Amino acid sequence: MAASSAASPGVHVWTPARSAAGRHSPWLIAVIISISAFMEVLDTAIANVSLRHIAGSLAASYDQATWVLTTYLVANAVVIPMSSWLSDVFGRKRYYMFSVALFTVSSLCCGLAPSLTFLILARIAQGIGGGGLQPVTQAMLVDSFPPASRGKAMAVYGFTVILAPMLGPLLGGVITDQFSWHWIFLINVPIGLLSLTLVNAFVDEPPLLVEERRARWRRGIHFDFPGALLIALGLGFLEVMTDRGVQDDWFASPLIRAAALIAGVCIAGFVIWELWTPRPLLDMHLFKHRNFAAGTLIVMVIGVILFGTTQFVPQLVQQVLGYSATEAGLVLTFGGMITIVTMPLAGVLSGRVQPRILMMIAFVVVALSLWRMSHFTVSETFTDIAIARAWQSGGIPFLFVPLMSAAYIGVPPQRTGNATAIINVGRNLGGSVGIGMVQALLVRREQFHQARLVSGLQRLNPIYVHSVNALAQMLARHGAAPAAAARMASGEIYALMQRQALMMSFDDVFWALMLFVLVISPLLLLLKRAPGDQRHAPEPLSEAVL
Repeated sequence: MAASSAASPGVHVWTPARSAAGRHSPWLIAVIISISAFMEVLDTAIANVSLRHIAGSLAASYDQATWVLTTYLVANAVVIPMSSWLSDVFGRKRYYMFSVALFTVSSLCCGLAPSLTFLILARIAQGIGGGGLQPVTQAMLVDSFPPASRGKAMAVYGFTVILAPMLGPLLGGVITDQFSWHWIFLINVPIGLLSLTLVNAFVDEPPLLVEERRARWRRGIHFDFPGALLIALGLGFLEVMTDRGVQDDWFASPLIRAAALIAGVCIAGFVIWELWTPRPLLDMHLFKHRNFAAGTLIVMVIGVILFGTTQFVPQLVQQVLGYSATEAGLVLTFGGMITIVTMPLAGVLSGRVQPRILMMIAFVVVALSLWRMSHFTVSETFTDIAIARAWQSGGIPFLFVPLMSAAYIGVPPQRTGNATAIINVGRNLGGSVGIGMVQALLVRREQFHQARLVSGLQRLNPIYVHSVNALAQMLARHGAAPAAAARMASGEIYALMQRQALMMSFDDVFWALMLFVLVISPLLLLLKRAPGDQRHAPEPLSEAVL
């Protein structure tokens, strides 16, 4: 049957005219473009465990060193919404290679930084370069694979956004402990050079995209400056708020209050402006496609879970169980191995099973893993924690892969770049909100549990008195003076109380994340099934797109 006759009116389907593969296999292209994307996502997590080493090496405080993370995330968030316009105006392959080159050069500057100021400036440049990699990678994959194969292609890409954050803390810890923090940045240089070489040799710039770009230049380049300014300020200050909230005591800080106000006003103003202006930076009308709207919301949810827990689990084992940076990273390694196994399986099944079914199973698995984590104790073993995390890691691919296939159903091919930019904004928003949410909840619950437990540490509690006396007697038998032994015993029991309060706080956060997963799972019902045949010609370019 002819494609045109099989297609339903208003359905936009895939053709190879926009493929980045050219005469090469699209699977080769998928692997090549995922290299730099993996490198970029890895860099969002790898520096976390090295901040104390960076601060000590550059004669800065830990609080000052956290700007190494914040500035990267802000620059990254600012560029992502503009990536579609930059790709359309300067050429997709050209912009992609520029982003890789900037990321690589700035990584070299980070590794050689003589001062914290220089490092922060280099991280800003690194974030600008990295911001365009994720959206353009997704756009190339969507354009290079038909819907029937897109799930498998997204499984290849999924390694970058799921596995990289899991490996980041481990690699950061091992490199920092065994070598130097400088190498967490310098390691990007050979990878970036490899990526540039392969992209230049194998990735194609389709003639159709070249003609579209020339048409834009002939019509005159239009840049939505008000929209760009609003989204840059909105996302930038949102990143500052979520990343600095814990250190600055959230809304007790004038900086956090100002950042929250500016972020809220600018993001709301951006949405209103983009709906009103005829030539928007990001086409908000894409949300009229039900799968895209639901997919973007679910991507935000995945960001909350993935980024929130990826930072949270190493924090738990380091603060409560006393693990080193390398040991904390190893906790995530088993989960990463499970992801390597389940990601291809998710890619295969996504082409054979309804996305909603796969994703519902994944939500159940993730919720059960979070339920198990909510019952952790201070006597939990390394194996117990690694297995619980592995269950979660095994479920995430069955969320991500089918979602990335289903979200683009109905999106016109010419707007793929816009769609990928919006989805990546959603993923970053979810990650930022997730990290900020779990940290804020952790602090509040720790205060609650400490206040409740400390009420029992007084002389009217016979259990407390007995424990102090027994511990003091043991210390006295080992040579401590009676008065000193009593003080040491009281201090030790207070420290144990603090540890228990912190463990209970972590459990509360895992419980809250589990409830969050269960509450948002009905969003899956919004996803529509793909039409039986989606291979008809794309619609003509509209004035708004040009």
